[in-house]
Amino acid sequence: MVSSGSETTDRIVKVDQYAKAGIGFYWRIEQAATGVPLVYTYVLDPATQTYRDGDVFTGVLKVAAPFPVEIDLGQV
Repeated sequence: MVSSGSETTDRIVKVDQYAKAGIGFYWRIEQAATGVPLVYTYVLDPATQTYRDGDVFTGVLKVAAPFPVEIDLGQV
């Protein structure tokens, strides 16, 4: 979860470090003004060692990779 003091670290620094480490997926969770979390997903491009933007989820997060999961973000 991104906190008010860690926006730069979570949005820029960690993304770069995790990609260079070869971590296949990166998810960032932020609190929206509505109170329901937003989940940003990123997928590693192994050729460039950078992340491609994935999906942004509000309401229900449902993905098949890296594992199947469905979460009602309004209940979190």
